[in-house]
Amino acid sequence: MPSDTKTGRKLIAGRWVRWNDQRAADANARGLWIRETLADALHRASQQTPNRLLLVDGDRRIDCQTLYAQASALAQAMLARAPVGSVVSFMLPNWHEAAVIYLAATMAGMVVNPILPSLRDRELQFILKDVDSRLMFVPSAIRQYDYAAMLSRVKAQLETPPQVFVVRGDAGDHAPYESLLQEEGPTKALPVLDPDSVRMVLYTSGTTGRPKGVLHTHNSLHALICQLREHWLVEAGDKFLVPSPISHIGGSIYAFECPLLLGTTAVLMERWNADEAVRLMDAEGCTHMAGATPFLDQILAAADRAATRLPRLKLFVCGGASVPPSLIRRAAAYFERAVVTRVYGSTEVPVTTVGATLRTDADHAADTDGRAGLAEIKLIGHNAAPAGEGEIHARGPQMLVGYLHAEDEATSFDAEGYFRTGDLARWVDGAYLVVTGRAKDIIIRNGENISPKEVEDILIGHPGIAEIAIVGLPDPRTGERCCAVIVPRQSPAPDVASLRSFLEGQGVATFKAPEQVVIWEALPKNDAGKVVKHQIRAALAQKP
Repeated sequence: MPSDTKTGRKLIAGRWVRWNDQRAADANARGLWIRETLADALHRASQQTPNRLLLVDGDRRIDCQTLYAQASALAQAMLARAPVGSVVSFMLPNWHEAAVIYLAATMAGMVVNPILPSLRDRELQFILKDVDSRLMFVPSAIRQYDYAAMLSRVKAQLETPPQVFVVRGDAGDHAPYESLLQEEGPTKALPVLDPDSVRMVLYTSGTTGRPKGVLHTHNSLHALICQLREHWLVEAGDKFLVPSPISHIGGSIYAFECPLLLGTTAVLMERWNADEAVRLMDAEGCTHMAGATPFLDQILAAADRAATRLPRLKLFVCGGASVPPSLIRRAAAYFERAVVTRVYGSTEVPVTTVGATLRTDADHAADTDGRAGLAEIKLIGHNAAPAGEGEIHARGPQMLVGYLHAEDEATSFDAEGYFRTGDLARWVDGAYLVVTGRAKDIIIRNGENISPKEVEDILIGHPGIAEIAIVGLPDPRTGERCCAVIVPRQSPAPDVASLRSFLEGQGVATFKAPEQVVIWEALPKNDAGKVVKHQIRAALAQKP
């Protein structure tokens, strides 16, 4: 296969990926990378355990043979419409149809591109064009928002729009998803898959203001699942409650990968509701859950209201910004059987730390972000870090194989192939990582990454704004909140509602809108004229 020794990239199945022969050999020798794919696992499961339950979606219960039959039919329909290697996008809530699409695209040798349903016209148009999506799956509508109409608008703006299929409901100008499963025609031979080829493209907010496509392979995801099996107390027959979006790396692996590779069942939640989550966990006997701080805080209160201690729960992993140690301790005390621990990771290096998963190690579980699992971690001195801290550089067999555009990698990796996370940390007791802050300008609200620069670049077009800086401030409910510090052009100055309305008019997702507005006469700047955000955050932190 062609390779580029200068950049350390290799062409596999038509896409360039970052590659290191020695690390690849090591991953294969350890069984973390293998020669099979999830398509092989699904085929084998359909034959050996056809009736085993994989997915629970409301009243729908999907077993191995059903998922295999539907994914096989859909794979044929995909191959009739797009060549092997094409990108298949879906913008769906946590529905079982997403698993069918995910597996069908895998069987067809295509690349899946999950997209957050909370995104709107502007972000969606960028992603579909950037990734050159050929097939797109959306709901007709969710909570009064018309996705079918949005896709009609977005398609009109694209030179080569994808074919759009609508799941559940009126298809409008598009084709219904169900029609693909019922198609009859000549059966094509499924392609032979290279497990080192790109399997998934996920977009993540970047400090440049432009989302970047993160590339994962069949094998990087397989290594990630091996890590969960080793460190997260997972056994065949366990059940994961999955309220986290399946368009995130976390939600996708719990819903799509673990059921086939670890023998688990995924209990899907379309919409988060803590009381319903507790009911489902009790009724289904859920053993595992992962989520950001608000999930844990709310489920703890809901379990108390329902007078249940969720006796089947074995593990709750909590990540994202601002996980209070006191919350971890309260939850560990209440859920008497479960390990409750902080973890740390990113789309680029998922599950960088695996937490502290012994109940006898409660202090490390609450006060740190845990031990490294498969990832190698080093802390590198950074001018934004105080003494004893450094920027987290991480690498491992579960890490990304690059970005969709090679130019996005220029400052993302060091000379040894470690990913530069932009997060700051220190070591505790030699083995436990504590994330202390960020060198990169990213806000994590309710587990969602928000690029302040992206929002600033749009809001500077607001007629009432002369200058603007958006910063993240600690918030007990959401982890962080977006605060817009504005130098106004006129009176009255813009307020929260004005900013939200302006962003919506630009087709920007609602979750990116600031929740707080502060009016200043001027923004602090350095000699080069750059806004000094740490001074803004420090000043706001001093105010009640």
